Amino acid sequence: MYKLDLPLRTVLMFSFSTRLIRRSFCVSKQFSILSQTHLQSPHISSVPSISQPVAASFLNSWSCQSIKDPAFLNLRSDHTMATQSSAPQSVHDFTVKDARGNDVDLSQYKGKVLLIVNVASQCGLTNKNYTELTKLYEQYKDQGLEILAFPCNQFGSQEPGTNEEIQQFACTRFKAEYPIFDKVDVNGSNAAPLYKFLKSSKGGLFGDSIKWNFSKFLVDKEGHVVDRYAPTTSPLSIEEDVKKLLEKA
Repeated sequence: MYKLDLPLRTVLMFSFSTRLIRRSFCVSKQFSILSQTHLQSPHISSVPSISQPVAASFLNSWSCQSIKDPAFLNLRSDHTMATQSSAPQSVHDFTVKDARGNDVDLSQYKGKVLLIVNVASQCGLTNKNYTELTKLYEQYKDQGLEILAFPCNQFGSQEPGTNEEIQQFACTRFKAEYPIFDKVDVNGSNAAPLYKFLKSSKGGLFGDSIKWNFSKFLVDKEGHVVDRYAPTTSPLSIEEDVKKLLEKA
């Protein structure tokens, strides 16, 4: 076997180190081209042509050792774990704004069953949904149900009021005792991160986007999205689904 001198090894390591990792070790062809041209270098021009099997053996040996190096493998593992850990895993990983602009950490709802609804004050579905949401909440709040209402003005501009006006409307007219949060977008590039997560967790009919006011997401005690309901699905019609989650330990 021909013994490589030091200058050639240095050039080879410098020229091909990144290519070896990125191109699935297709090294023999690369090295053949290199040996034929000699890189126009005074250090290499005097070196006899190296056979392809020898070059492949040398470079494959080096590349395999590099990829199997524990430090390299640990680096890839750490990167994968960091990426996964940074992505939200449940509703409890989010922080939202209340009607006064204060941060609310949704981890405070761990152990609770959540019904998350985008609400509007001037919709044809308003009276029925608000009335039944209040009934559902009154019946199951002591067993661990929480309703989280998020006003949204994206559908027919049917929630134009301020946060204060929205709260007064819901609490006075429908006796809503559950929290009503800051007004949000639920679709588009400005959609609230929570709603992006909800939609990606449970897609809807004809796409993931929210179709109208009073779309509903049912969330279990661990913060996982269990089901999604259309705007026309009445709150009391999903009572059995709520009870099943409440009864789970």
